[in-house]
Amino acid sequence: MTRSTLGTGGMVACSQRPASDAGVAVLRAGGTAADASVAMDAVLHVTEPTSTSLGGDMFALYYDARTARITALNGSGRAPRDRTLDAVARDDDGQVPQRHGDAVTVPGVCAAWFDLIARHGSGLMSVARLLEPAIHAAESGFVVAPVAAAVWERNLPQLHSDELTVAGRAPNAGETFCNPALAGVLRAIAAGGRDAFYRGQIAERIAVAARAVGGAMTAADLASHQSTWEEPISTAYRKFRVWECPPNGQGLAALLALAMLDGLSLAPPSTAERAHVQIEALRLGFADARWYVTDPAFASVPVTELLSPEYIASRRERIDLTRAATDVPHGSPVGIPGTVYHCAVDAAGNACSVVSSTFASFGSGIVPAGLGFTLQNRGCGFVLDPRHPNAYAPGKRPYHTIIPGMLTRDDGTLWGPFGVMGGPMQPQGHLQVVNALVDDGATPQDALDRPRFFIEPEREGGRVYLETGTPTAVADGLRARGHDIVVDPPTTGRSMFGRGQIILREHDGSLVGGSDHRADGCVLPA
Repeated sequence: MTRSTLGTGGMVACSQRPASDAGVAVLRAGGTAADASVAMDAVLHVTEPTSTSLGGDMFALYYDARTARITALNGSGRAPRDRTLDAVARDDDGQVPQRHGDAVTVPGVCAAWFDLIARHGSGLMSVARLLEPAIHAAESGFVVAPVAAAVWERNLPQLHSDELTVAGRAPNAGETFCNPALAGVLRAIAAGGRDAFYRGQIAERIAVAARAVGGAMTAADLASHQSTWEEPISTAYRKFRVWECPPNGQGLAALLALAMLDGLSLAPPSTAERAHVQIEALRLGFADARWYVTDPAFASVPVTELLSPEYIASRRERIDLTRAATDVPHGSPVGIPGTVYHCAVDAAGNACSVVSSTFASFGSGIVPAGLGFTLQNRGCGFVLDPRHPNAYAPGKRPYHTIIPGMLTRDDGTLWGPFGVMGGPMQPQGHLQVVNALVDDGATPQDALDRPRFFIEPEREGGRVYLETGTPTAVADGLRARGHDIVVDPPTTGRSMFGRGQIILREHDGSLVGGSDHRADGCVLPA
């Protein structure tokens, strides 16, 4: 087992070493956790293009040590204003096709960089300065890491372009890859700010690329984009509080499940008894999230009612401790894996928890000509049933899977940022990691190293996938309770179970961090 990393003067954790290097350099130069996060995120766009890009979105939670307050940044984009529900393309399953132009929503990450730094940056470093490591990596080249190379090769058929290839193939692990087109875009942003991305030639190329594959995006859709600052949502869990971004993100699913478990005594880790109640709580949480989570600008989301003690108790009562539920409807309270996660804590005790993503690997696969990045396919998060709260609508944000997490103690002090990337794995990873940290006293690295389970939240009674290393007794015990179990899925392997990062801060300011061995990254102390 890898040991957790220790430090005192700040710490970063992410899925790629060059990004960690960029983040820790910012901290050592006096930057805040927000400064370090933007530098890391930009490098990840270069080194892990299957997972995130300037064509994607970003969410962030920020803990301000001076005020002990957490703020939530929603950097997700909206559907084109010229496309209506009746006109949206549909696949054979009645969903938005993943590689169609209608799956493309306005990219939000570039604006989110500037908004995060404007509110929480040190003032010592401009966004232009923070983009320098990413520009250098794109221009001079970077060594492709093993996990990134494998994901790149597996998802290469999804691309509509050869721009992110080496003469039509994926780069090999250990090979140096350059992306001069992306370097040019980053230089333009460094020189011209967010307007260089959302207005002018870059915006027009994005709109043209989406329309060329059947979409309806216009340059005006990009020009009108804005991030939003929102109040985070949270729930108490034991002697801690777990924080998530509010809807349109799916963090609500994790909070609902954790709140249900807060009223139960968990069995020891690596037992079927524990896994069973975790799975059942998550199924109930997903059932509610998949019905209620939507863009709150279009429909009210009853977060307070859903997290109320009375409603949580009613949902907890549905958990049968001996049998898997086959019917898990959403409740009625009174009154969707191309993603990166990274986090940073600075010397002052500020913390930043960030997820950026293109949704599927390479997103829509659409590469605007000469820009060196793919456009996301977040439009697939919409429902095409007009009766559903999350139904597609012009200018609307879709159900979003990316959810950075934060933990505080019951006295309001920071415990630390955490996250597990990977589509619907994210709430599941949050729950499993929080249970390990809080209930078992696991170190960050131990919490990330443990084998995980993944449930299919899209259908009732869906399969439960168990990662290699899960004790046989757990698989047998879950089958005996009626779960449909698959051990070590052969097609996706460990990537199904997400990749996480954790940094915890003790009262004396010392830091303990962990980085998921399922990725290529590391934790670095400042």
